[in-house]
Amino acid sequence: MSAAPDTARPAALLRQPDFFRFWCMRLLATASGQMTMVALGWQMYELTGRAWDLGLVGLAQFLPALLLALPAGHTIDSRDRQRVLAMALAVQAAVALVLAGASQQQVLGRNGVLLLSMVLGAVRAFQMPAAQALLPQLVGLDRLPRALALSSTALQGAIIGGPALGGVLYALRPALAVQWRAAGAPMVYGIAALGFVAALAAVLGLKPRPSQRSGEPPSLASLFAGLGFIWRRQVMLGAVSLDLFAVLLGGATALLPIFAKDILAVGPWGLGLLRGAPAVGALAMSLALARWPVQRRTGAWLLGAVGVYGLTMVAFGLSRWFPLSLAALALSGAADMVSVVIRQTLVQLETPDEMRGRVSAVNSVFIGASNQLGEFESGAIAAWLGPVASTVSGGVGTLLVVLMWMRLFPALAQRDRLVRPA
Repeated sequence: MSAAPDTARPAALLRQPDFFRFWCMRLLATASGQMTMVALGWQMYELTGRAWDLGLVGLAQFLPALLLALPAGHTIDSRDRQRVLAMALAVQAAVALVLAGASQQQVLGRNGVLLLSMVLGAVRAFQMPAAQALLPQLVGLDRLPRALALSSTALQGAIIGGPALGGVLYALRPALAVQWRAAGAPMVYGIAALGFVAALAAVLGLKPRPSQRSGEPPSLASLFAGLGFIWRRQVMLGAVSLDLFAVLLGGATALLPIFAKDILAVGPWGLGLLRGAPAVGALAMSLALARWPVQRRTGAWLLGAVGVYGLTMVAFGLSRWFPLSLAALALSGAADMVSVVIRQTLVQLETPDEMRGRVSAVNSVFIGASNQLGEFESGAIAAWLGPVASTVSGGVGTLLVVLMWMRLFPALAQRDRLVRPA
């Protein structure tokens, strides 16, 4: 597979109507999803006061996404991807409206939160792979690296702004009046629903190039085709598994409250800055990659970025100075963004159009598993050895993974260009 060199500037891509609509969709949908998650977490804790139930909210979203990943990939490859993405956004808008109405009427309980969280998890099994598979139909393979980097700016901007906006809106109820039942959680869910509807409108306005649909009937072979496709390609398997193990070992998100309270002594406001620092670094790097995409020595850049990520986790774990901790987390986000853009571009360029949904679905499972299991791994080791040892050992483990992957996947380490010559 080959593509022409990417000579478009970021501004030129944003002036392309279809990509601009896609970019707006990702910003609106991600921000709305982040707002919904903030409100769900706070509301569940207000309802039950148990940290265990907060974990169940995340689990309720992860398990359906895991179970439906392979069927979702087959659906995306055999159906109209634009329509699949539109349906996912429409269902999320409906869920947000149900949450808003139930919260306003004060009839939303613990089981209702968990049930609707499961619906959101099931829908997102379709949303992320459908969006990934649709993007090449909008910009073509020649502009894909810049398009992925620019698309990531929308994602990171939403990750930064969505939770902040959701938290502010949630806090308005006591600030305004307890009697105004539309404030607080109902307001957050209502605005999130509007965001999903706006994202839906952007998707419906897209005019993608025709895709090569799979045409395969549902079967075990078809469902597992994406997994088999990745397994048979050393470069792709190495890139995807590298991210899985790096985030699984090196992530420290679950431990940030401990660092904020007990180690850095910066309180809740400091926790907010710590949580936002990786996204700030990732946003800055995504803008840089949109302007100056990686074009040569991509394998070395990928492995080097993951190595830098491991080093930043070691630095963060050892730091006792808040500015240094923020800088380490911001750099970790920047390094992770280099890895994300290179990996996603490799996966998209190496995958035939009729397979993109299934391959993207498997990639989404790897991403979700690394994040969710990584938080569990960090918490388990922290309970045994303490948060500092957990974070530092995770960073060292990430560095060891990079060294191992250089030997296990030499084709990845030696990969020069993102696009192989024809």
